[in-house]
Amino acid sequence: MMLEEVRREIVTYSRKLITSGLTVGTGGNISVYIPEAEAFAITPSGIDYFEMEAEDVVVLNMAGHVIDGSRRPSSEVELHRIFYENRSDIRAVVHTHSTYCTVLATNRMELPASSYLVAFAGKNVRCGDYASFGTRELAENTFRAMEGRYAALMANHGLITGADSLLRAFDIAQQIEFCAKVYVMASSIGTPVILDEKEMERMAGRFQTYGQQPDKGGIQK
Repeated sequence: MMLEEVRREIVTYSRKLITSGLTVGTGGNISVYIPEAEAFAITPSGIDYFEMEAEDVVVLNMAGHVIDGSRRPSSEVELHRIFYENRSDIRAVVHTHSTYCTVLATNRMELPASSYLVAFAGKNVRCGDYASFGTRELAENTFRAMEGRYAALMANHGLITGADSLLRAFDIAQQIEFCAKVYVMASSIGTPVILDEKEMERMAGRFQTYGQQPDKGGIQK
């Protein structure tokens, strides 16, 4: 089986989408790009994450054609492929339907620097323009919204994150959903205080060396 280890990792993190509360049902999708193989592995369309096995994960070439696997790939292939084509700093993409991020996205609102943790994604998290799911237009809108960032909200839809590893992309998704929750709740009782740009640049720099892996990708400014 091609890219077996990567496909198993995708299964593990797909199940964590549910257990971490980042999506419901079969919502969302995950992919990992392997430059050496000039291919990426992505979750299949509409299969329960707890029934999905490694062989159900689909491998595609950079033209978007299936090269290994019998399942139909996620409808959001273009949403993932556009980052691998154009962002050398992104090797994994996580798309969620997390509640508070989707609340902001439904209001077409960005997530401002209401917490230093937003710096995991950048100075803020922009909301991209709406387009129907599964379209190239949605991919292009989302790609523009995530320029210089590692996360973007998708209007009336959800959240997307990207990073140099699936571990980091998933962590960013969790951190940004937490920040969105706090921001929405804080907005319900007052006016959240937004951190200034200089502080967010400082935090972004510190997050470049955060954790146990010194070669993690940094936050773009």
